[in-house]
Amino acid sequence: MDFSISDEQLMLADSVSKFIENDYDFERRQKIAESDDGYSLELWQTYAELGWTAVPFAEDDGGLGGGPVELMLMMEQFGRGLVVEPYLASIVLAGGILRRAADTGQKAQWLAPLIEGGLQAALAFAEPQGRFNIADIKTTAKENDNGFILSGSKTCVLNGGGAELLIIPARTSGGQADEDGITLFAIPADSSGIIRQSYTTVDAQQAADIALDDVTVTGAAVLGKIGEGFNTLQDVVDEATLAVCAEAVGIMRTMHDKTVEYAKNRVQFGVPIGSFQALQHRMVETLIACEQSQSLLMWAVMLYSADNANRQQAVSAMKYQIGTAGISVAREAVQIHGGMGVTWELDIAHYFKRLTAIDLLFGNADYHLDRFLRLST
Repeated sequence: MDFSISDEQLMLADSVSKFIENDYDFERRQKIAESDDGYSLELWQTYAELGWTAVPFAEDDGGLGGGPVELMLMMEQFGRGLVVEPYLASIVLAGGILRRAADTGQKAQWLAPLIEGGLQAALAFAEPQGRFNIADIKTTAKENDNGFILSGSKTCVLNGGGAELLIIPARTSGGQADEDGITLFAIPADSSGIIRQSYTTVDAQQAADIALDDVTVTGAAVLGKIGEGFNTLQDVVDEATLAVCAEAVGIMRTMHDKTVEYAKNRVQFGVPIGSFQALQHRMVETLIACEQSQSLLMWAVMLYSADNANRQQAVSAMKYQIGTAGISVAREAVQIHGGMGVTWELDIAHYFKRLTAIDLLFGNADYHLDRFLRLST
């Protein structure tokens, strides 16, 4: 298996890294997160101009033909900068559905403006009762002469408040937790019957709870085949899980580096606390966790890129690593920083919040350990 990175991939990673270093410092990030939109519309257009919003899409669709490796490299850097722009929600999740399931006309209508930065989208896959089971869908889509009538509710929809397009998985047949019978719909967010309650999450991301009260759509809103949307949904969520794992690896490395630097400069009892052997051992352990997580991420991305039969197991193994070793690195960083490690003014606290949120996103460590074992049998 070839783990080498091409020159083009290195250039992509370098461009994002330089942007984070020069144009997205912590102070600016905080101002953006506290704005009315919760992210910068100006910077989103910059992302589009730099081609970042086009990276995961095929050249035939107006993209740059990138894949999981390019996405991994970008998300690691986004993690370093604690980026709040809705790249995961709009490009990876909603864009991932459109990339896989939309027909030519739907791509022209929705995917093209998404890539160009002129459209915000969201994938409303989670429901209050579903926990981490994405097949647990109570939202119904009843067929009539004119199309479908959707009723139900979705929770914690990333970018749901600001999205102009909502992608709704709804049940057209089958039982509540059946994988068969799930259909994907692309619906304008201002459609009659859609009620959105927006809020800011603990990690400064934007989300919304969405109610669908007899929302009427035509058959043109259906993405892919009726009743066969689960596999597409699962594939997109797996890819998004890898993406946030890459983001988490970037966060882990940054927290470790900042903690080492702090330990070199923080003086206690007349000497830097980094000279204390007990703290040195703890920081070595966090370094090992970072290296292990980086290696496992590369392995998982390579399997996913190769469409390997064990790719879902690799995704769950990676997510378990983030939920255990990743959280351990974050806790050590906060503890070594002392009381100031949980203050609003210090970036360490905000890295900790984002990593904690990532642990729960798309399934926590316990869920993915069970999934890994289930897929292994």
